[in-house]
Amino acid sequence: MARPTSRGKNSSPFRTAIYARVSTVHNGQDPDVQLRELREYATRRGWQVAGEFVDVGVSGSKASRPELNRLMAAAHTRQIDAVLVWKLDRFGRSLRHLVNGLAELEARGVAFISLSDNLDLTTPTDRLMFQIVGSMAEFERSLIQERVKAGLRNARAKGKRLGRPSKRPDAGAIARLRGDGNTWNQIAATLGVGRSTLIRLGYKGREGAESRT
Repeated sequence: MARPTSRGKNSSPFRTAIYARVSTVHNGQDPDVQLRELREYATRRGWQVAGEFVDVGVSGSKASRPELNRLMAAAHTRQIDAVLVWKLDRFGRSLRHLVNGLAELEARGVAFISLSDNLDLTTPTDRLMFQIVGSMAEFERSLIQERVKAGLRNARAKGKRLGRPSKRPDAGAIARLRGDGNTWNQIAATLGVGRSTLIRLGYKGREGAESRT
């Protein structure tokens, strides 16, 4: 991807979208602090601010943010050429979310610049950094998956039963439901257990082998 610059007189200007976020409107947090610096930066670069997307009172841990969703939709339809943020943690809620988001922008040919982090993914050096960060995130996911699998194998080796504890149905309730003429399927659904549980616990007895449903 070529480094973006202001375009010539006969071509459209380089369109950048500004994204800002504050998790609360209290404690002195004000998105205008971010927006002012981002606007000034875009002006110095000769870029057109094609839109400002601001999430106010939205925690960075939330997977879905209204304005960020709108921003990504604009990137998908190539309404913008770059995304400009004040800091990486304003954009990504986790390393994985950040890497996935930047990869999505890269796939659409949309540049990404984080002002405070001096990160400009239009430059070869910073693109290489992004690839390294992406590899580290993938490595981290692999380590976590392997630890989980190792833990499960260890638990099974010790004879531990995995999964949710089984629910033991009430014998009296089963007898009453059966006496009212309910089928085993209906009894299982009423008590919130599976037919296999009734069979395993021996409640169905000889009748369980019948095909009543």
